[in-house]
Amino acid sequence: MKHLTIIVPNGENNLSSIVGTYKIFTRANEYWKQTHGKELFNIGLAGISKKVDFYNGLFTVNPHTNISTINKTHLIIIPSLNHNYQKAVKENKLLIDWIEKQYKHGAEIASICTGAFLLASSGLLDGRTCSTHWAVADNFRIMFPEVNLQTDKLITDENGIYTNGGAYSFLNLLIYLVEKYYDRRTAIFCSKVFQIEMDRQSQSPFTIFTGQKLHSDDVVRKAQTYIETNLHEKISVENLSSLFAVGRRNFDRRFIKATGNTPVEYSQRVKIESAKKAFETTRKAVNEVMYDVGYSDVKAFREVFRKITGMSPLEYRSKYNKDALV
Repeated sequence: MKHLTIIVPNGENNLSSIVGTYKIFTRANEYWKQTHGKELFNIGLAGISKKVDFYNGLFTVNPHTNISTINKTHLIIIPSLNHNYQKAVKENKLLIDWIEKQYKHGAEIASICTGAFLLASSGLLDGRTCSTHWAVADNFRIMFPEVNLQTDKLITDENGIYTNGGAYSFLNLLIYLVEKYYDRRTAIFCSKVFQIEMDRQSQSPFTIFTGQKLHSDDVVRKAQTYIETNLHEKISVENLSSLFAVGRRNFDRRFIKATGNTPVEYSQRVKIESAKKAFETTRKAVNEVMYDVGYSDVKAFREVFRKITGMSPLEYRSKYNKDALV
């Protein structure tokens, strides 16, 4: 069973993001148990204090455990903070160090809204794309100049680190994580129960390219660049590996290790990302876009597009390009 840790930082925090995370993942667990016979996550609240007060003592949260008792966890959720970020960082130094250590040992981390201030304080966001509430963008850039802040993005996803925009947009992040860790069926169920629209808007694309290049394998990086600059081609893995004088099996292994995807999966994601942008910004027909990104089989294009976006090309164009004719 995987372990999910919902962090309860010291100081002023946003209770709704803690409660919301706990409720949605608990419901996802219940649904998963009904369909698979067991829960997927052991869910726990953890902090560095036995209790944390909210809203001048109106509410109190008692974490299940202290972070010092957790040797390994699979997913960490950092809730939203309130206002005094420098004070929050200072009061939670032990928590920040623990988060960094857990990531280096394989944990994935998601920050909600201004929780990005705690995450950025660990140094894990340096050189990476991040989102947070638009209202705190100036303060964030001053405190963390090494982070690529893009507040127009609803969700970012880079190398096992997730961030999201402001306020209740964290619900969209949670549905995204449910889909990623459980499956789409469970995500749809949770979206219906909690009435959260599964809305992947064009101003909040899921980051793919930048995060998957944070590795030191030059051959794989060159292969990625080749894939991205030759969208119209149907590239075979055999040809790609031979182009860089690497055996097919070794090439696959290195590519997966560096990016988390097989070469075929990576190529598909690059092509579909380009297709999404075309549907968002042009009036091109589905067949035109399909040929532009290197597909000649309509059925195959539709299947891959739906697999990655959760909707058909026509549905996507209708939803995200108001000027397009369906």
